[in-house]
Amino acid sequence: MPLFKPNFQNGLAVPGGEEIGFTDGDVINFLNVDGNDNKYVTADKALQNSDVYSVVYQLSSDLATAKLNANKKQSQAMIDNPTNNWSNSHAFWQSVFAQLLLGGEAFVYRWRNVNGNDMRWEYLRPSQVTIYALEDFSGVYYNASFDSPLVGYKEAIPANDMIHFRMMSQNGGATGISPLSALSNEFKIKDNSNKLTLNALTQSVLSPGILKMDMGLLNDKTRAAASRKFMQQINESNGGPIVLDNLSDYSPLEVKNDVSKLLSQTDWTGTQIAKVYGVPDSVLNGQGDQQSSLNMIGGEYAKALMRFANSITSELSNKLGAKVSIDLKPALDPLNNDFASNIQLLSQYGTLSPEQAQWLLKNSGYLPEDMPEYVVPASPPSAGGKEES
Repeated sequence: MPLFKPNFQNGLAVPGGEEIGFTDGDVINFLNVDGNDNKYVTADKALQNSDVYSVVYQLSSDLATAKLNANKKQSQAMIDNPTNNWSNSHAFWQSVFAQLLLGGEAFVYRWRNVNGNDMRWEYLRPSQVTIYALEDFSGVYYNASFDSPLVGYKEAIPANDMIHFRMMSQNGGATGISPLSALSNEFKIKDNSNKLTLNALTQSVLSPGILKMDMGLLNDKTRAAASRKFMQQINESNGGPIVLDNLSDYSPLEVKNDVSKLLSQTDWTGTQIAKVYGVPDSVLNGQGDQQSSLNMIGGEYAKALMRFANSITSELSNKLGAKVSIDLKPALDPLNNDFASNIQLLSQYGTLSPEQAQWLLKNSGYLPEDMPEYVVPASPPSAGGKEES
């Protein structure tokens, strides 16, 4: 089947037939020749922001901690051990999910045998992959460069051989959009705010105070000498009190409220980052909504996780030909405390019997398996005979 020119790219084609991945630092120099375009945000620059690093780390770690379940044993085996000896399962999936959160896309190549069975999966950086459309736009295929020199460059990789996770799209789901694209202005404001804050702090501490001397007119040389003498006294006092005569008066300078306000600008950018990723402010150690309960915050975070999880389970189900679901409980309730509270509540309302509640708690690992079985206490016998008059 003849193939058209690529319609989808995850990189920038440059003269000479080469391609610069959008996650590579070189793409900035190519797009931003005059140094005036600050719209593009690279993943490595974004990770230098503590708020972005925090939210991406927490979301990717929790998604990797969650349990992916497939209704086929072979698919489940690959999900549980995707790379054989290259990496452990949690590290592999966290790197995939972190790339998805940063770039809006993540790629996993399926190494399969002649029978089509998966042998191992290999994580590919977005800069290694280029997406092409089929002639009739009925599907896509991929070209990819591999780190191994034994593999090199593979062309016309079928879509079924590439697990392609993507988030929000503008082309019907063929490619994804990075959440960082919505934060370009915020990063620019943050950079300028940091520069302004550092400059204000520097200016505020250049002079520690004002020393007044009631000695009439003094020339510059005399004033400078008096200042050095005073600072020498401070340095040699070993933290002791400063002694001044009646002709001198010293007033220390304080950091003004305006500078303190500048230091709080990071709260605003943190809120914007949390909004882009759809998580509560408290995830970034912010104040959040003081009226919100812990259950409400946990519920909003669970919704955010499920939004990202749906793009993961949908792609896996499509490529593996199996029904893949995700259990967020290991990430949201690692100690089973919320689970135990819900079981207790259901028991109080009579929805669960004590035996059923005990079975559920044992099955979840909250109670030890060798714990004695619950025995329903016998009802006391009713008192017989007539009442005394």
